[in-house]
Amino acid sequence: MRRSLALITAILMVPATAAGAADLSDLLEESGEASYEAEQVITCSTPDGVRDAVIALTQSGGEIHIGASVDPEVEVASGDGGWTLVRGGSVVSSVNLQATTSASGSRYTVDDGSVTEYLGREATLYRMVDEGTLRAELVLDEEVGALLRVTTFTADGRVYCERRFITFEPGDPAAEVEPVEPDADPDVPVVETSLPEELGAFERLDVYGDEAGFLFAYYSDGFFSFAVFETPSVVTLDDPSVATVNDRPYTRVFGPGQVTYVWETLRGGMALVGDLPPDMHQTVLSGLPAPADPGLFRRLWRNLFG
Repeated sequence: MRRSLALITAILMVPATAAGAADLSDLLEESGEASYEAEQVITCSTPDGVRDAVIALTQSGGEIHIGASVDPEVEVASGDGGWTLVRGGSVVSSVNLQATTSASGSRYTVDDGSVTEYLGREATLYRMVDEGTLRAELVLDEEVGALLRVTTFTADGRVYCERRFITFEPGDPAAEVEPVEPDADPDVPVVETSLPEELGAFERLDVYGDEAGFLFAYYSDGFFSFAVFETPSVVTLDDPSVATVNDRPYTRVFGPGQVTYVWETLRGGMALVGDLPPDMHQTVLSGLPAPADPGLFRRLWRNLFG
């Protein structure tokens, strides 16, 4: 049996809401509490070409619903403590993401902000820096605190991804949003794992697992974030490219605002899904189990029994 990440990757379509500096962290917390409806364009310049998308956002009561304009039957509902993926009105998957730990700090510093304007509205532009290198610019609406635009940069100063609202209607759309109720209890028991507690500047904030042997770990450096998945079966991707990182072979797919790596180990399949700029991939992957050929008989056993 093969496990696909086609649905799982949707959980990382929005930037992490933790921030580097205390003042910006407060502003992003306020952004998470803002109520609005909007359309957002995501455009990323990746090593495999440009990736873009238009998504619809509805945020109310700390929960954000994300719908893809090209496929309105698919929706992600994320809020304080979890996410739920819906296809055709049915819950496909859900998980509780209430962290048992929090990031101890951030390597980023943020300036005091400057007055700007976006979509005809008063806003504030903040620049986030890592040891003198600009890593992100964030534009927040002055009136309601919503995050209107996020631009992330590679270490050499090139734009990696831009997420920007093209329409924005502040106000509480809660009456128009039907709450999504999971079919079952979304809580996933916390489990022990051999995955490292730190990968470079990234801290492991939580680990979850299920009875089938599927494991999920979440990492953040205070702004960028990614998830690592371990599964007894092989992980597959649609139309991947082949990438060599640290002299190791991976299959990889860049999407709008995220990258997915998958590989096989002696124990099963692994995947990494995150919003990381390309210059961060090498450090993160070097700290995870390396790709390995399990051999013909072990692979046959996995294909037959998972």
